[in-house]
Amino acid sequence: MSTLDVVAWIFLVVVALAAVVIALALAALPGEIARKRNHPWAQAVRVAGWVSFFLGFALWPIALVWAYVDAPTGTQRAP
Repeated sequence: MSTLDVVAWIFLVVVALAAVVIALALAALPGEIARKRNHPWAQAVRVAGWVSFFLGFALWPIALVWAYVDAPTGTQRAP
């Protein structure tokens, strides 16, 4: 193997590891946002983020929106 081959393999491994780390961080993002915002269903949002990871991020936008939307508490009165 030449030096260029070794550099190419190192680059390939670094890029693959970076892609895995980014994917894991994106899967955890909705749950972390919900936890920081004290969402009443933060654990459910976290599970939705990880389920979307295993489904190819198909449900990830829904989990992200859900992290920002607060659930009604039932204590508000209608005018």
